[in-house]
Amino acid sequence: MALEDDVPRPVVVITDTEELDPEPGVRLLADAGCEARVVGSRDPEAIAAAAHDADALIVGYARVDADLLDRLPKVRMVATMSAGYDMIDTAEAERRGLWVANLPHSATEDVAVHALAQALSLTRRLTQADAVVRGGGWNTDFAEVPRRASELTLGLVGMGRIARTLARLAAPLFGRIVAHDPRATDWPEGVERLDLDTLVECADVLSLHTPSTPQTRGMVDAGLLARMRPGSVLVNVSRGDLVVPDALLAALDSGRLAGAALDVFPVEPPAADDRLRSHPRLLLSPHSAFLTDASLRAYVTEPARNVIAWWTTGRPHTPVVDPTTHAQGALA
Repeated sequence: MALEDDVPRPVVVITDTEELDPEPGVRLLADAGCEARVVGSRDPEAIAAAAHDADALIVGYARVDADLLDRLPKVRMVATMSAGYDMIDTAEAERRGLWVANLPHSATEDVAVHALAQALSLTRRLTQADAVVRGGGWNTDFAEVPRRASELTLGLVGMGRIARTLARLAAPLFGRIVAHDPRATDWPEGVERLDLDTLVECADVLSLHTPSTPQTRGMVDAGLLARMRPGSVLVNVSRGDLVVPDALLAALDSGRLAGAALDVFPVEPPAADDRLRSHPRLLLSPHSAFLTDASLRAYVTEPARNVIAWWTTGRPHTPVVDPTTHAQGALA
C-alpha cells in the first residue's frame, strides 16, 4: 500500500478487548501520531459507527466479514490481538486488498506450558488425587493409578509454533513424541511424523494444535475417539469447535478416555447446565492458556506496533494476508 501524504493522522479503532486493558496500545498509537478509538464491543453496529472513517482495525473476537467491511470503506489494515485469525474473513480481506496481521509469538510459550501442565495433570491423576484427600481418603483410594510419563506417547495434531514449543518442553518427560501436520515444513528433531489415523491409535495423550477450518471443525468425533487407545487422554488448547461435545462425553462415560482437559469450548463460557462443566473426568480452564502478565501486555501493544509499522513502512511486522502478493485480485 502506498502511504498517502494527505492523510497525516490515521484513525485506528480497537473493537473488543474483553479482559485486556487497551491503554498501553492506545498510548503507543497516540505517540506514533494516530487517533485511537476504543469501542469495547463485538457488536457490528457499534463498530461500524465508531470506525466509519477508520484506516485500521485492531480486533479481539469481533467478526470482520464482508458486511462489516462494506460499511468501513477506508479500512486497509486489520490487526488481531491473537495468534488465531479465524474471526477475520481472510478471503474477503484478500479480495479487497487489505492487510491482515496476527500475533504469532505473543503467547506461544504460555499456551504450550498450559497444554503440558494439563497433560501431566491428567496422566498423574491430580484432580482425582485432590478429590481423594478432600474426601478423607488416601493413596490406597485411587480409582485409577497414575501413569509414568516416560512410558507414554504424546501425540500432537498440528506442528505450528505452539506444538513445536510443547514438543521441546515435553521431550525430557515423555517416552515418545509423534505428530501429524500435512503442511508443516519446520519439523523438530525427535518428533516422529505420522498420518492422523496412526497417530490417534498410538497416542496416550492426544493434544490438539490446529486452527478451526472447514476441514478441522468437529474432527474429534465419535469415530476418532473410538480409535484412541483405551485409557488415553485428550488435551485441547486450540479451538473449541474441533471437538464434538456429545462424542467426548460419551467416550468419557464409557471409560474409553480416562480424561480430557479443555481450555476452549464450542460456546464460551459454557452454559450453567452444560455437562462439560460437571463431568468428573474433565479438567477445565476458562480459555486462559494464553494468560500471563507478559502476554496481557503483548496482546495490546503488539497489534498497535503492527498497525504503526504498516502505516510508517507500508508493511506490518507479522502479516497473514499480504495484498502486495495478490495485486491482481485486489479491489481498486
